[in-house]
Amino acid sequence: MTELAALIESRPLHDPVLAEATDALPDHRILPDVSVLKIGGQSLIDRGRAAVYPVVEELVEAKRTHKLLIGTGGGTRARHVYSLAASLGMPTGILSEVGSAVAGQNATMLGYLMARHGVPTVGPSAFAVLAMHLREAGAAIFPGMPPYDLWHQVPERGTIPPYRTDAGCWLVAETYGCARMIFVKDEDGLYTANPKTDPSATLIPRATVDELLEMDLTDLIVERPLLQLVRNARHVREIQVINGLVPGNIRRALDGEHIGTIITGGEAA
Repeated sequence: MTELAALIESRPLHDPVLAEATDALPDHRILPDVSVLKIGGQSLIDRGRAAVYPVVEELVEAKRTHKLLIGTGGGTRARHVYSLAASLGMPTGILSEVGSAVAGQNATMLGYLMARHGVPTVGPSAFAVLAMHLREAGAAIFPGMPPYDLWHQVPERGTIPPYRTDAGCWLVAETYGCARMIFVKDEDGLYTANPKTDPSATLIPRATVDELLEMDLTDLIVERPLLQLVRNARHVREIQVINGLVPGNIRRALDGEHIGTIITGGEAA
């Protein structure tokens, strides 16, 4: 019997010594040459043809030289269904379930737009064949909402699911040990305030999770619980936020260029 097996059999699974022993083990990165992109629902898909078609063209071109996993957000329709479900007194698990449906609809629409290029849309049950899709098509699309559904963690306050499509896309990147996580939004990155409503807002080109937590910004361009996930990451300890409305930004980010905002789980550079 190995030392780890002995610990698992003899100690509670929350035991700190056992946790340290598993933390010391090397991780196997499953898809280390794949980039995950999250296409914003409200920021891009809700804008319709004028915003979505150029993004599709960039993704099709990018998959020639990069392997891509493309997640979709829920957008305005998800906010609407959250409002309805919350007003009816539904719990967090139900809100998570109906929110997943909207992200799935956006994935389906994006999938049909990219179908002629051989890019499939997959749900959580089909993730086992991702490697085949990536080898054959160079890309695959998935709904970004994590499939917690009824089992979603209850937030400290309220009923809105704390882990939504930003977290869901990042969790895919982290679990598969992917090369990078890029959030494609409609702003140039993270600002000190909402640049759409506050002309004094300034861009934050780079920040650590701890720095952002200390700033305690009222407006955060990614889901707030995502910060803690990035801090605890083993693989994807850096995320990038870019403006998908600017032609060429997706390619530049995939090529490793520092555009937009980069948020890291480690110390400031």
